[in-house]
Amino acid sequence: MNSSSCVIVTFLLLFVGCSARRLYSLPSDNKIAKKPLQTFRAFNVAHRGSNGELPEETGPAYLRAIEEGTDFIETDILASKDGVLMCHHDVTLDETTDIAKHKEFADRVKTYEVEGKNQTGFFIFDFTLKELKTLRANQRFAFRDQQYNGKFAIITFEEYIQIAINAPRVIGIYPEIKNPVLMNQHVKWSKGKKFEDVFVEILKKYGYKGSYLSKEWLNQPCFIQSFAPSSLVRIHNQTDLPKIFLIDDVDVRTQDTNQTYAEITSDQYFSYIKEYVVGIGPWKDTIVPVQNNYTQTPTDLVTRAHAHNLQVHPYTFRNENRYLHFNFCEDPYMEFDYWINTIGVDGLFTDFTGSLHRYQEWTSQSPGTHLAVHTSHPNALLFQLAKAAKL
Repeated sequence: MNSSSCVIVTFLLLFVGCSARRLYSLPSDNKIAKKPLQTFRAFNVAHRGSNGELPEETGPAYLRAIEEGTDFIETDILASKDGVLMCHHDVTLDETTDIAKHKEFADRVKTYEVEGKNQTGFFIFDFTLKELKTLRANQRFAFRDQQYNGKFAIITFEEYIQIAINAPRVIGIYPEIKNPVLMNQHVKWSKGKKFEDVFVEILKKYGYKGSYLSKEWLNQPCFIQSFAPSSLVRIHNQTDLPKIFLIDDVDVRTQDTNQTYAEITSDQYFSYIKEYVVGIGPWKDTIVPVQNNYTQTPTDLVTRAHAHNLQVHPYTFRNENRYLHFNFCEDPYMEFDYWINTIGVDGLFTDFTGSLHRYQEWTSQSPGTHLAVHTSHPNALLFQLAKAAKL
């Protein structure tokens, strides 16, 4: 590990011990203007933080993504037994935490129906915040770096927001209303509130407001996302923040309205949902089908979405060869180039935000500049030649 990595790890470990207090002063404290969010090119969305390098949905994973140049840090929001909103992807804790080591929780294994199928495990909504804070995160995939397993705590929605607010430049947040049907079945809030209501209240508490590209939004950018269209409709009159409708695989129905992929990607449905959202977030293989690990002819999904004035933010881009289709020669930069310049998407969810940032810095031209490629980089000439070859 080089000296730079040691500094990073030291800072991350300090974050774990100090997560209950500020990392450093807020912008409002020192009145220093931050570098604004870039809006001239596709958004770089750090999928669960820089989780290709560090355990997902942890403070250090988000800090690393910010350091690497992300525009937005993305998270999934679930709820604890006592109603605290938490950053965690799975409704169970088995895959990405060390809960198996906690013998005191051995009797918490339960079986519940999740989206029409029985699932067994340690469910997040069966644990209080205090109990969840005793757990530590693990890397999801065995083929990724395991050295940080057991080091970082699970964080709350509010802790995640504070990471973005405290960043040295304007960083957007991209939280998901995750499994709202299940959350509302198993967690109860006071005064008849629902999961979605509490979610919006927290965003308001921290000053998140404003329609897309408004002054308020640019000051504190936020996209709200969900696979559940009824949740997005429910919060429509509670906040004017821009919303993204997530779209699963072609054989998966919506968890709340039981609609098919064909129904929710039809022009008729786009005409309806655009009153509530500014864009869609489809799985990328539904936009460009894949056969025998080769991409096929793209569908017209992006073209039709753009015709309805809807942005398209596909998920998930990963650097590992097992996720790169043969067309891209095991080269993530080739994949980025295809999706940004051929398919024409408006944002990308990636596990490796640093790679996407470097690609865009080397190949995109900022407003008012004449040379986007960093000529000091050893691969600059190759990028220039590749760009010239396309002309």
